[in-house]
Amino acid sequence: MTRYLKTIWLGIAFLIVGLAGYYAGQDSVVIVAQKSLLSNIEPFVPVVQTKTTSCIIANHLPDPDCTPGAVFAGVTIEQICVSGYTKTVRNVSDSLKKRVYRAYGVAYPPPFGTYELDHYVPLALGGSNDIANLWPFPVDPRPGFIEKDLAVNYLHREVCNGNISLTVAQRAITTPWVAVYNSIPQTDKEELKRMFPTWARNQKPAQ
Repeated sequence: MTRYLKTIWLGIAFLIVGLAGYYAGQDSVVIVAQKSLLSNIEPFVPVVQTKTTSCIIANHLPDPDCTPGAVFAGVTIEQICVSGYTKTVRNVSDSLKKRVYRAYGVAYPPPFGTYELDHYVPLALGGSNDIANLWPFPVDPRPGFIEKDLAVNYLHREVCNGNISLTVAQRAITTPWVAVYNSIPQTDKEELKRMFPTWARNQKPAQ
C-alpha cells in the first residue's frame, strides 16, 4: 500500500510541477521537479512478476502484476550514454514476443501501427529484456508509445547531461511516464522530434 501511495503522490507532484512550469514559462520543468521533489526518491526496485495471463492495460500503463519492470544488474550511466548502446543489448526473440502478446490477449502480430512491444523500463534507461519488463503498448488512446518515446529520450538526455540520476529516471518513467511527457516544454518536444524521429515518421511496423 505504501508503494502505491508513493506512486500516486509522485505522479501528482509531476503533474503539478508540469502545470506550474507551463504557466511560468520554465524551460526545464523536469529538472526542477527532480531538484524540488525527487531529491530523496528511492532507487527503482522492481517487484517480482506474479501473473503471466489475463494481463490488463490501463491508463497508458501495463498490468503491474504482469509487467512490474526489470533492469540489467549493474548497468551504469557510462554504458547507457554510449551511442548505439540499446542496439547492443536489445534481444527479444519472436517466441518471447508471442508470449507477451498472448499474456495480454492481443493477437500476434498485431495490425500494422496499432501496438509496439515496449520495454516498461526502457533499454535507454537500463531496462532489461526480461518478460517482466515487456508489454504490448497500444498507440491509442493518445498519448501512446510515440509520446513515451519522447519522454524516454528526454530523460536519457537529462541523465547523460548529469542533471538527474539513472535511478531517478527509471522511477520517473514508471510513475507514470505521462506526467513526465506533460511536463516537457513544447520547445524541447519539438527539438526531440527532430533529433529522434518517431515510429510514425519512420513508418516502421510495430514490433
